[in-house]
Amino acid sequence: MNYSQTVDYLYSRLPMFTRVGAAAFKKDLDNTITLCNALDNPQNKYKTIHIGGTNGKGSTSHMLAAILQKAGYKTGLYTSPHLKDFRERIRVNGKMVSKGFVTNFVKTQKLLIEQIEPSFFEVTVGMAFSYFEQEKVDVAVIEVGLGGRLDSTNIISPDLSVITNISLDHTNMLGNTFGEIAFEKAGIIKPNILAVIGERHPETDPVFIKKAKEQNAPLIFAEDTLKVTNISKQSTTLKLDVVQQNQALLKALHLDLTGTYQLKNIVTVIEAVQELRKIGYHIADEAIYQALKNVKKLTGLQGRWQTLAKNPLVICDTGHNKAGISEVVQNIDQTPHENLHLVIGMVKDKDISAVLALLPKNATYYFCQPQLERALPVNELAEQATNYQLKGKKFNTVAEALAAAKTNANAKDLIFVGGSTFVVAEII
Repeated sequence: MNYSQTVDYLYSRLPMFTRVGAAAFKKDLDNTITLCNALDNPQNKYKTIHIGGTNGKGSTSHMLAAILQKAGYKTGLYTSPHLKDFRERIRVNGKMVSKGFVTNFVKTQKLLIEQIEPSFFEVTVGMAFSYFEQEKVDVAVIEVGLGGRLDSTNIISPDLSVITNISLDHTNMLGNTFGEIAFEKAGIIKPNILAVIGERHPETDPVFIKKAKEQNAPLIFAEDTLKVTNISKQSTTLKLDVVQQNQALLKALHLDLTGTYQLKNIVTVIEAVQELRKIGYHIADEAIYQALKNVKKLTGLQGRWQTLAKNPLVICDTGHNKAGISEVVQNIDQTPHENLHLVIGMVKDKDISAVLALLPKNATYYFCQPQLERALPVNELAEQATNYQLKGKKFNTVAEALAAAKTNANAKDLIFVGGSTFVVAEII
């Protein structure tokens, strides 16, 4: 098989959460352990940092990887899902895994793959771990796919565990309460390994504290130790100070990820850096400044409050659950515009009503559906939207919806595209 045939094989042969949802989620780590045993457990041959959470884990992973890269470490980065290219999931110093490695990995492991019948995600985890070993990385930042306790990535022994936050998402698999979801996320807290928790919440704090105590793991809540102040939006960056105990720790940081929700993530990232320094990582302040100003360039991150065009302003964001959309709406409110146009599509297994209830009523809507099996049919989305006084037209594709919005918008209007990672993927 050539590269395109190999990727088609992975997509079609293996259960894929992106495509089919919960049916692809394996309830144990057996397949991953079997696969990695066959690969001689590459994940044990370099340092790792494990990052989970409901929202922000992708941005946090990319920021931390950028910092480590600028600090001189050869840095692996494993994230999911990808937006345009399968190889986005596996990077070393920002460069995507080679097509040749992907093809060769599947060729050499095909017999084992067909024997143990892993999910798409389980195979990509094994592939990433193997690639990082081949590339002799110093450290790999590993983003949790879903949950934590039973996630395929949870066979690593990291130098640091990070959990960004907890909100209601994937409730059909992880639980219906903050506490139940926190229990799954807390599964990445390992014996004697420090865990940094990004945000406090009265329902989740006791879960994390209990798990850390059971594992004899030190625990730090980042928001207890660090704050951000002097926040201002520049033309292409978010400018801020990071403060520790009323003393400026990092002054005039510029972050090229300009969504205001990054203010929460940056606290988590800097606290993680502080802790890594304590265990021997050499990370100069200058590396932090240079990395955060260039996260997108260094890591290839896309889809986070990303400007796609101007006059009219077109912005997309991958936020897709109640907490994520709440942040999106806040950013829309803070963005100067005359009229608002929203290109919106979703997938079936989200809390549709909770998201729709948050969206602004004083906007023109362009309802659509991304091209995948999990997509919520556009007719259903438009019908449910009427219950929340959201008015607009239906379009068969994301591209058609965006084209219509651009036709209708004036130069000073704002067009927002989102509701799902997969909607964003189709227009980037």
